Amino acid sequence: MTRTDPTDSLWNLQDGLVAMMIATSVSDELIRTAELLSIERIVNHLPIFGAYDADRIRGIAQTVFDLLEEEDGLDALFGMVREAIPEKFHETAYALCCDVAASDGRLGESELRFLEETRYELTIDRLHGAAIERGARARHLTE
Repeated sequence: MTRTDPTDSLWNLQDGLVAMMIATSVSDELIRTAELLSIERIVNHLPIFGAYDADRIRGIAQTVFDLLEEEDGLDALFGMVREAIPEKFHETAYALCCDVAASDGRLGESELRFLEETRYELTIDRLHGAAIERGARARHLTE
């Protein structure tokens, strides 16, 4: 089932994780190739996505785009994400967002603000958030 109605709350855990990665990518209003490749790599290789139907990504992306065009769309997105992602996976969601944000080698102000808002909305402890961010930075360093 492809999700296109933002008022529908039928996202599963993986849909919520994908939505957060896509929202991270578009938070600076540019979807970079490196970020898309990072999302694809994550979905193709992490065990949490083992049985995930990657064809759902397009519908999830469209819903994220539609929500972010609305006045209170970010709040609605976070509400849907909190509903779809159990608390024990909040750090996973944040780690995936950090990986996507770091994948192109640059973090702009809008991406940093989005990550800060994500930490707040998913109640990520400051120390844990810093460790997750440092790990993402380490994985995406270049010479």
